[in-house]
Amino acid sequence: MNDPEPFKVKLSEAEVYQPILEGRPRSCGMRSGRQALAPGIACGRHSTGAHEEVLVILRGDGAVRMTGKDEFAVHAGEVLYVPPHTEHNVTAGEGGLRYVYVVAPVVDG
Repeated sequence: MNDPEPFKVKLSEAEVYQPILEGRPRSCGMRSGRQALAPGIACGRHSTGAHEEVLVILRGDGAVRMTGKDEFAVHAGEVLYVPPHTEHNVTAGEGGLRYVYVVAPVVDG
């Protein structure tokens, strides 16, 4: 199998979900996307499974709820790490929320 090649993506200004990385063949397993949530809207509860995740908050504010953890308020210019095997949900605040998520498989070693 060939190694992934470098590439770049322009982030959309549209208020819709934008995939950035979707795994092979463009990456070795990393996935990412740009999410835009309207005020009060949530992305939906899901688990990181055997992956770790980073949320890079681009614009707005909101809240991230993780099972068994205190709620995290998030604001533009912040980065939040979500550990493997963690159920979580992201909800936009009054001004909406735009963020990039990056998910990578956990590799022991």
